[in-house]
Parts: sequence; structure tokens; C-alpha cells
Amino acid sequence: MPSIRVLQTFLSAARLGSFAAAGQDVGLTAAAVGLQVRALEAELGLSLFDRSGRAVVLNTDGRRLVEPMKEIVDRYQALNSRPAGGELGGTVVMGALVSALMGAFADALWTLKRQHPALDVRLFAGQSADFAARVERGELDAAVVTQPPVRLSMSLAWTPLYSEPMVLIVPRRPHFTLPAAPLQMLTSCPFMRFDRSTWTGHLVGEVLTQCRAQVNEGMELNSVEAIVALVRQGFGVSVVPQLANLQWASDKALRVVPLPRVKVQRHVGLLERRQHSRERFTAAIKAYFGASQAAARSLHRG
Repeated sequence: MPSIRVLQTFLSAARLGSFAAAGQDVGLTAAAVGLQVRALEAELGLSLFDRSGRAVVLNTDGRRLVEPMKEIVDRYQALNSRPAGGELGGTVVMGALVSALMGAFADALWTLKRQHPALDVRLFAGQSADFAARVERGELDAAVVTQPPVRLSMSLAWTPLYSEPMVLIVPRRPHFTLPAAPLQMLTSCPFMRFDRSTWTGHLVGEVLTQCRAQVNEGMELNSVEAIVALVRQGFGVSVVPQLANLQWASDKALRVVPLPRVKVQRHVGLLERRQHSRERFTAAIKAYFGASQAAARSLHRG
């Protein structure tokens, strides 16, 4: 069954007569609009548009379905309307890094949920690069991801929320000889590398470049949590983001070792389409982190 978002995309294309214009209206690329429309046509077993160059015109079947689809969308929006008192309500579908859910972002969600009981947030955990495509296609309202190392599509916007320094973590009870100097730890100990094809993996590469370190590759994993668990058990060392809200300084199984002259940070932010239907929710997330940072600066000055 086609989603409400697909029906909204169809109605925009029908009204504007162009996939490109519809994309600007709903916050997708023209290609993504075309894919959604073709999926809808396949689902219905009907062709809905006459296509000619860049223009699209409703055919007989398309015109016949505009009103029924508009009625479905209008009824859904009525169900999903704003609760009394300006509260946030309805369902938001989001992606998030698992590491973000372990730290600062989890606090933000918990706070918003307490303030807005009618709000239903559905979360999918995964990798930043995967979420970017899903947000652009309209499958997700937004996602909490690492700052992209590549240029984003014009239909997407990324807003920084908080930053985490990239640090060296080592076990307190290693199954190998652990040198005293940080750079020797990197070059001689088994190194647990974060998947180099991911956005966080790019940051690990930047750290190693700044250190001019050739590491002794042990394993390559795509989970900060799995890497931390292996380091705690004494199987290697690693460079990872120091996750916000986790008290590694008091961890009895691992310790954080400063790397000289390394200034790399992982910036975590909110990825969303430039125009979408849940902008009040994403604005509330950004406001939460803005207020938190302002409070932290005030405490620091005090």
C-alpha cells in the first residue's frame, strides 16, 4: 500500500506539472519524485501521467484519482493535527546512530517526549550514509548523523547539534604489551579500526594522518559499541569518538589517552529535507541542543 508521503508527492506533481517543481515542493530531488510516482503506478497497475520531455500531464486515470487521494491525505493530516496548547503530536520517523542513542540525543528525545506526550517517535538505528538516502527519498523525516564528508544533495540540510573529540582508547588489562607513549600504542598494538568506508571512518583516517601513524591492523568493524567492548576485554586499541554523556574517565576496563597535536572532532547533527511536514519537531530538537550549549557556555564563563 502506498504511503501518505507518496500520495503527497503525486498530488504535488499533479498540481505543478513537473517532477522537478514537485521535488522542490516536498523536499525531494526530481529523480526521487519520479521513483515514487513510478512505484505508485506499479502499485495501482495504472499509468497516471503523460510524459513529454520535462513536463508531466495527468492522463484520464490520473485525473480520476486526484480527489480520492487528496481526501486520503486530508483525513490523515486531520488525524495528525496539532494537539491543543501548541504541543507536538503525531508520528515522527527518524534514523539515528546507535552511538547517538547512547548519549546526548537520547536525552533530547526523552525531554521532548515528557513535554509532548502526544508525540510518537519511531527510531531506526544505522549508519549515516544509509540514512542520507532514506531522508532524501522521504522514507525518514530526519536523521541524526555525522557531518557528511561529501557534498549533500541540494534538497537536504544538515544542522550541527553537538561535537565529540576523536580519542585513543586502550584497555586497562591488555592481552599484549602496552607501551607508555600514545604514538607507540597506535603503531605497535592491535588496532580496532572503525569501518573506513563510513563517515566516522573518514575521521579515524584523519586522526591517523595527523599522527603520521602506521597502525597494526587487527579488525575492522562498523560499530563504535563493538569496538569499545573489544577494547574493554583487552584485545586491542582504537580511535573512536568520545561519546557524549558516557563517563569513560571512571571506566574500570578502559582509559582514554590524549593524542598529541590531534584536533579532529566528530560533529553530530540533524539531517532533514529543506521542506518537510515535521519541521516543528526538528526545530524543537535543534532548539534543545542550542539551549544546552548556551547553558554550558554560561557555566564555563561562571
